[in-house]
Amino acid sequence: MSDAEDSRTYLVVMNDEDQYSIWFADRDVPAGWRVEGTRGTRAECIAHIDAAWTDMRPRSVRLRMEAV
Repeated sequence: MSDAEDSRTYLVVMNDEDQYSIWFADRDVPAGWRVEGTRGTRAECIAHIDAAWTDMRPRSVRLRMEAV
C-alpha cells in the first residue's frame, strides 16, 4: 500500500533513548514507547521524524560523549 492509499492515522512515538518511530493511532502504544505528540498520515509522521530526529545516536551515547 502506498502512502497515498493509506488512510490510517498514525502517532509518532519515542522511547527512552529518544529514538523515534510511528505507530497506529488505534492501537495501544507498545511497552517502552511513549506518544511524542504528532498525529497524522504516515507521510506526515515520517516528515516530522525526518525534521525532528537530527541526531540518530541513542540518548545514552550522546550523554556519555558529552561527559567526556
